Amino acid sequence: MKTRLTELLGIRYPIVKGGMQWIGRARLAAAVSNAGALGMVTARTQATPDELRREIERTRELTGKPFGVNLTLSFAAKGVTYDDWVAAIVDSGVKIVETAGNNPRPVIDAFKSAGVTVIHKCTSVRHAQAAERLGVDVISIDSFEAAGHIGDGDVGSMVMIPATVRAVKIPVIASGGIWGGRAMAAALVLGAEGVNVGTRFTLTQECDTHENVKQTLIKGSELDSILIKRTLGHTARYFRTVVSDEVLAMEHRPGGATYKDLAHLLAGPRGRQALESGDMTAGLICASQAVALIDDIPTCEELVARMVAECRSAVQASLGRFAA
Repeated sequence: MKTRLTELLGIRYPIVKGGMQWIGRARLAAAVSNAGALGMVTARTQATPDELRREIERTRELTGKPFGVNLTLSFAAKGVTYDDWVAAIVDSGVKIVETAGNNPRPVIDAFKSAGVTVIHKCTSVRHAQAAERLGVDVISIDSFEAAGHIGDGDVGSMVMIPATVRAVKIPVIASGGIWGGRAMAAALVLGAEGVNVGTRFTLTQECDTHENVKQTLIKGSELDSILIKRTLGHTARYFRTVVSDEVLAMEHRPGGATYKDLAHLLAGPRGRQALESGDMTAGLICASQAVALIDDIPTCEELVARMVAECRSAVQASLGRFAA
């Protein structure tokens, strides 16, 4: 299944695993790459650049196929540079990086001079255009259905994907609500040259997330995710739990809420605890609206093969129906 994306990244299928903090570790990334897609190790999951180096090495021990590293640019304190994180990635020989969370300007020159292909995750068309001007190689565009931080535009995939494709010349990866092969086919028909898959890869056998979390997400419907932090101008989608409900309630109380007010609920370590312990009340858990259409926990190899087969079948069936 050849597109400009597969050619650029050296992968068999135009499927990229989402970054996903606390989830994007070696075992899952390698399994995705071994299945013919692009696995992604999440830098932010590791506490230090040296720990990231070790996680990259563990990934390389598990796969000889291409994989990338997701580097979120919004977590460092003011005045802190990303030099050590960039060095850990470049020195480890990683040739594909996904930047996200902020303007990639501080790191793009270092990555490009090292021959690294840069994917930048955006939540709006104007940000995609700005990233292209900075020299990134690929745009990954989040639509309204996506998990995590989705921006504040509320634009769904049917408009966001073709609008981005029309606005930039570089390849576009569609992100948000990609649950299977038919969703993948729709994204490709709308002009994307690949898809970013997050929640669906969380619900695979190689993902280390606790089984109780997986089973709870599988039972979710299209109404079981919630948008929080909207009043703070940083809208994000999470699975609906008592924690996300409490955040939303605090945001809408008289006088609203600040980041400081919500810090005890938004804390990353609490989300990690929830994912690892299976306690859905422990912290926030990301999930896209795709949970409505997921009902099993396959291996990554089974999932990727199924997605590709369903994508091809969906395109062929549509051609057949409308040929006359």
